[in-house]
Amino acid sequence: MPFFDTFSETLLLIAAVAAVWFWADSLKAREIAVRAAAGACAEEGLQFLDETAAVRSLRLARDDEGRLRLRRIYGFEFSDTGDNRRVGSLALLGQEVEWLNLRPQLYLVPKASNNHETKH
Repeated sequence: MPFFDTFSETLLLIAAVAAVWFWADSLKAREIAVRAAAGACAEEGLQFLDETAAVRSLRLARDDEGRLRLRRIYGFEFSDTGDNRRVGSLALLGQEVEWLNLRPQLYLVPKASNNHETKH
């Protein structure tokens, strides 16, 4: 039965490589989410609390070119007065910020330029 041993080892190796890739990709995505949330808070004069963002959902979605990507929704907290906590959220499609929401403001991230437009 050497075929099954080799096959099992190959499957185990593929699973391990996929797990390491997913872990590394998730770390990079979280860094992007934290930077985007902190930047939006700073731009609005808000305090970004806890210096972190937490994954709220993870699913597959297609980008504008039809490629399958991971869409991660992150939640974070900020304060507008220093005495309260408000909830914000953002979505990453792959490694790109798709949208960022500081209630009641919604930030649309432009695709072609680096300027930050705010839609109220």
